[in-house]
Amino acid sequence: MAHERIPLRLVPDPQPEEPAGRDVGVLGAAEVLPGLVRAALLTRAGAVRERTQARFDAGSTDPAVVDAALREAAAVFAGQDLLGVGVAAAGVVDPAAGRIIEVNDAPALRGYPVADRLAELACAPVRIEHRARVQVLGDRWFGAGRGRRSFASVATGEVLGVGILYEGEVLAPAGGRSGAHMTVTASGELCTCGRRGCWKTVATTRWLRERAAEQGFAPEAATLAALTASGTPAAADLVARYAENLVLGLATVQQLFACGLFVLHGEALDGGEPFRALVESRLRADALGGGEVPTVVLGEAADTGALLGAAGLVLSAPRH
Repeated sequence: MAHERIPLRLVPDPQPEEPAGRDVGVLGAAEVLPGLVRAALLTRAGAVRERTQARFDAGSTDPAVVDAALREAAAVFAGQDLLGVGVAAAGVVDPAAGRIIEVNDAPALRGYPVADRLAELACAPVRIEHRARVQVLGDRWFGAGRGRRSFASVATGEVLGVGILYEGEVLAPAGGRSGAHMTVTASGELCTCGRRGCWKTVATTRWLRERAAEQGFAPEAATLAALTASGTPAAADLVARYAENLVLGLATVQQLFACGLFVLHGEALDGGEPFRALVESRLRADALGGGEVPTVVLGEAADTGALLGAAGLVLSAPRH
């Protein structure tokens, strides 16, 4: 795979590889989610050398819990000659200030200066962007979206969102939005944002866990992997409802942008091929006529899409 300098929009041809023997440094990448920080070292070709993660109390209001998790995860950068570190963050992000403005499910991240904190730990420049915007870059340059000018990258699980590449451009403002709070039912459940009927209220791990508990499933049997493997009618029905809820948002994206390809990341991978096929069949049933028939694929088994995209932020930074 050629080494590429990755911009936020497409270029006709990749940049040439660095001369043999030249030490250009490795890339740092991090992902900041409610209750979880991931970090990784990557080559310029997108190969993950090493990765770490650390958890923190998502319900805490104390930024110190995030500091501790970031410090633990950033240990992977110790002693490395980093070209830079890219950060994929959930919530609303201010890339220019290097801050997470707000994450409804993690109050300690409100106003958190992740770029400054991580720059101190990694001794390298840091760039931060919204996770959905970053993840689509990872798929475009290193994953299932290679060679395409339009597709969607979908984050599933505790955090829900869609990154869209349309005709070579990422469709999101800087610090963008993920679609998690688009209204899919006018009289739905109350969301953490204060509104009702957001896509997030019916298509995340929380919804699946709560519905499974209502039907008497034990916690260990309430995961997508366990429900998909169960084979019982009750489990199959719940998985089908979850797929339908996910498609509520994806069908809107398809109708607006005719993405054609949808790359699933996160929890959806736990459902494997059966869940992928469910989502694809529901999406095709809801799609309008004309254009490319939507196809759904699973992201990489290691689910490194956001980390790869974060590495792309480093490569796309202006050089002086």
